[in-house]
Amino acid sequence: MATYSASSERYSKPAIFFHWAVFLLVALAYLAIEVRGPKGSDSREFWSNVHFWAGTLVLALAALRLLWRMWEGAPRDIDSNRLLTFLSRLVHVALYVFIVAQPLLGILTINLGGKPVMLAGIDLQITLVGADPVARKAVKAAHELIGNAFYWIIGIHALAAIAHHVMFRDNTLRRMI
Repeated sequence: MATYSASSERYSKPAIFFHWAVFLLVALAYLAIEVRGPKGSDSREFWSNVHFWAGTLVLALAALRLLWRMWEGAPRDIDSNRLLTFLSRLVHVALYVFIVAQPLLGILTINLGGKPVMLAGIDLQITLVGADPVARKAVKAAHELIGNAFYWIIGIHALAAIAHHVMFRDNTLRRMI
């Protein structure tokens, strides 16, 4: 594979910002849900609020990121191998679906339980639908299943970026940092 100079075909600064901000917020949302503590504890309330904030910000940045991507576009594909290009696009589509669907499923889970999503520190309540205990079970299960599956997709994405840098010695990783 070809080696590209560090300056060729880089992502724009806003695209890089959206990528890494969403990464940090997704990592924070995962951390918060893993360490939140037992029901009824102050720890659970704090970390649940962190989780809600992180998810809501991921959704907001995802919208901005998608608008930016439609307006600005993206650098051309580096892969000359058609299979790698296909797999890269497949993983990227999955990541985009994740950063939009996962926060929406989280909001729906809370709403279907009969509560609005309340963001601590500001007077904002997010209600998309009314209470429905039956639908809540299915939506909550989907939110958890997708959350667990995306540990793998995120890992594949990160490993692919490292492989491009170390094995293929191309510019894939450098153009996003």
